[in-house]
Amino acid sequence: MSQLTWHKVLDNKEELKEGRVMTVWAGHQGICLTHFEGRYSALNNACPHQGGPLGEGSIENGLLRCPWHGWDYHPCHGKAPGFDDGVETYEIKMEGDSVYVGLQPEKEHQTTISDIMVETMTNWGIDSVFGMVGHSNLGVADALRRQEEKGRLAFYGVRHEGAASFAASAYGKLTGRPAACFAIAGPGATNMYTGMWDAKVDRSPLLVLSGQVDTQVVGTKNFQELDLIGAFQTVAGFNHRVLEDSKHAYLMSLAIKNAILRRDVSHLTFPDDIQTRKAQDWEKPHTPEGRITSQDISPPIASLEKAVSMIDSAVSPVIVVGHGAKFNMEAIIKFAEKLKCPVVTTFKAKGQISDHHPLGCGVLGRSGTPIASYFMNEADLLIVFGASFSKHTGISPKIPTIQVDFDPMALSKHHEIECAVYGEIGITAELFLKHIKQLNNKSDRTEQITNRWNIWKEEKAKRRLDDRGQGVNAAAIFDSLSRLVDEDAIMCADVGNNAYSFGRYFECRNNRFLMSGYLGSIGFAFPAAMGAWAAVKGKQQIIAVAGDGGFGQYLAELNTAVKYNMPIKTFIINNFEIGKIAKEQRAGHFEVWQTKLTNPSFADYANNCGALGLKVEKNENLDQVFQQALNHNGPALVEIISDVTLF
Repeated sequence: MSQLTWHKVLDNKEELKEGRVMTVWAGHQGICLTHFEGRYSALNNACPHQGGPLGEGSIENGLLRCPWHGWDYHPCHGKAPGFDDGVETYEIKMEGDSVYVGLQPEKEHQTTISDIMVETMTNWGIDSVFGMVGHSNLGVADALRRQEEKGRLAFYGVRHEGAASFAASAYGKLTGRPAACFAIAGPGATNMYTGMWDAKVDRSPLLVLSGQVDTQVVGTKNFQELDLIGAFQTVAGFNHRVLEDSKHAYLMSLAIKNAILRRDVSHLTFPDDIQTRKAQDWEKPHTPEGRITSQDISPPIASLEKAVSMIDSAVSPVIVVGHGAKFNMEAIIKFAEKLKCPVVTTFKAKGQISDHHPLGCGVLGRSGTPIASYFMNEADLLIVFGASFSKHTGISPKIPTIQVDFDPMALSKHHEIECAVYGEIGITAELFLKHIKQLNNKSDRTEQITNRWNIWKEEKAKRRLDDRGQGVNAAAIFDSLSRLVDEDAIMCADVGNNAYSFGRYFECRNNRFLMSGYLGSIGFAFPAAMGAWAAVKGKQQIIAVAGDGGFGQYLAELNTAVKYNMPIKTFIINNFEIGKIAKEQRAGHFEVWQTKLTNPSFADYANNCGALGLKVEKNENLDQVFQQALNHNGPALVEIISDVTLF
């Protein structure tokens, strides 16, 4: 027998009184330490019947009673009177007042199924996981811990699994690469559902990892058992349970490959008993080498030639840029500069061209600027890259249109398009640039764009002066933010009036913009800011803008930002109302009902969490307070008391 390893489990034996028991830990081994009839003893802490923690039991009538089902054991030798079972005991020694337990040296860790799959995950470049560790995902969590100790990933423990899936969705929107969200079986997994849908409808690659009950009790309505494969069937494009005989590295590779190439949600659920099973000796983690193809797809010649002919014939073309073109803007802007034509964006694509670029015209549609709508009305051709013609955007179906998209199902989705071009967006823009011939017939609208901006800036200046004595107005808030945030700050917006005002008034420079687009889920901004911070590794300023209703959904995540020292700057537009819904009630001729909010002081709450909390109630104080928050070395929150009518 090998020499025992001694673990100090009690500094002072007087901590455990006569006739009492307690749980202690010797390395990774749980110990039930007893003090009975003047003797200290060490027993395995797990009752052999249901695993009840004996250290939480009590000594009654000279016997140690399991707290779960009342089975009795002798407090010193662990035998069950009248039965042939019992619990294992361990050697004890005393040194001074300290108590030590002797155990066999721990066995060297053997590679598990979870280890194979998590290492495959990191080999594919997934470096950020957001989630909560719990009883049905501990084996996977331990594999994640080992990869984190090697510096290959970062795990962010959140306060709600919904925030985990939103953060991972935002990471994918920003980078085009998946992050992972992680939860237990049952309610932990279902809490991720909304963020999964956010990723799916906005085409953000996402890997979802959920725990599950033991394989042998699947289907028996066990505690926290849900059919997660069935539950996630509509949201996850790749959706599988990990089995003992699965090809584990291959399964993880397929999940990530589907997420990346289809820009979709992949879900894997891990039964509890499978997670810690020893991997087969032949199983090795996979890498993406030789397993993924280039997506640089050129359009068919016929559609390319038709599009070029339409561009050559147009006098006043306008380029419309959607969120799907976010990684292709260099080629699109070069194309626009050759045509000298206006570039407008959808709301989700805000910031993909600077508002200070000579051809940038801001956002089109309900959250947009009068500049964009003006040039839409003047166009004789729309060249649309990566946009899907949502009702919110307001792309006119009456103007001849070229639509370019990497997804053939997005082409002509809502109505017939004169020229639908299937191809990778950047490649297609470069081909347009190369093949167009007619430039002499084009109207140079650069000066006209400048004039329209001047008109809009004069109007915004007037609106900044509006003051009813009931708080700050939106034009003033976003004027200050436009001037004070870093020119490459990543802006995370919630839904509601705050988002509409953001789209209309905030002037982008080299900012990138994240929102819950098609799903439009309230509460997105702050979790998204956590995902954005993880994606850029703190190299860019991260701004979250939310209303009081939206921030209230995930305000506990401010503790997460403090824990990981995420220097997110949060601006809460507090009007004590779900203002967008009240506005819709009025527009629909309904009574305004149940939209008023009772809020805490968000500034005080931030300070209580360990962040910097500030409050501003007047226009003239905006710059000073905003700058103080932006200069703070850590998470900071500004609560802005605002006028709900001045949006």
